[in-house]
Amino acid sequence: MNVVDVHELTKIYPGGVRKGGVVALDCVTLAVEQGEVFGLLGPNGAGKTTFLKVLLGITQITSGSAGIAGFNPSDPRSRQKVGYLPENHRFPGHLTGLGFLELTGRLYGMMQSEIDTRTDYLMELVGMDRWANMKIKKYSKGMSQRIGLAQVLMCDPEILLLDEPTDGVDPVGKIEIRQVLKKVREEGKSIVLNSHLLFEVEAVADRVAILSRGKLIRISTVEELTSRASQFEVEADIGSTVITIPPEVGKIISISSKGLIVELAKEENINQIIDQLRMKRISIRSVKPMKVSLEQSFIETITASKEATP
Repeated sequence: MNVVDVHELTKIYPGGVRKGGVVALDCVTLAVEQGEVFGLLGPNGAGKTTFLKVLLGITQITSGSAGIAGFNPSDPRSRQKVGYLPENHRFPGHLTGLGFLELTGRLYGMMQSEIDTRTDYLMELVGMDRWANMKIKKYSKGMSQRIGLAQVLMCDPEILLLDEPTDGVDPVGKIEIRQVLKKVREEGKSIVLNSHLLFEVEAVADRVAILSRGKLIRISTVEELTSRASQFEVEADIGSTVITIPPEVGKIISISSKGLIVELAKEENINQIIDQLRMKRISIRSVKPMKVSLEQSFIETITASKEATP
């Protein structure tokens, strides 16, 4: 089951670009599956925040269609199952963190006993139980992000829409929030995550969508984006032995006494490399596909997209 479904979604803000309007989303089609963490990646102005606002019914669609939790975003029932953390949130500074969560629970119509149980659990979950009775106006940016995440989870939503949830959070806090997101996913909830911290997305996301100038450039799993199927690292006791590869098989990118990195014309050609090493009585310790960071893959995708645009 898809918890988010958009088809040829287009959003044009009036004015600008010589009065033709600013295209924030351009015929975007994608789906988010139940129980997955789905990352939205893209440079500033790519349309990521607009995408979330469309799903929440905050921004009206110019054309195309969108659905969340089985409802049209204009249907109030769609938001009953959704928790949203905006990028630049403003929480009431005169309230304590605990008071803010209690207010959130009352706005959702929760019973007081349920509110008490839920606030205690969430304060501990996001590491804010020590500061539960401190006023929000005294919170640091990282503390505000944590209390915001607790607020998102107050009604036990099925879908979380998170816009830069680790912005301003210290390294330890980022790890803790990452653990919270993983636990939420284990409970079967779905998460749409917008973050410019690609290493954070890489650590928790199942799939990502890359947007650029409102267009959907690519949807892929993190594994597919970070793998280099044609490149392999071979750890082996080569010593001073001469290793050569026919051009039609591939090429050696680097070689040392302890191994080599090869780029092959076809993935299965790695078997020929292994056979050659064995024939030379070279001990092989490991053979593994090369990996790149999600950030590097993202940059390559965006660069290739710009080069392809006339």
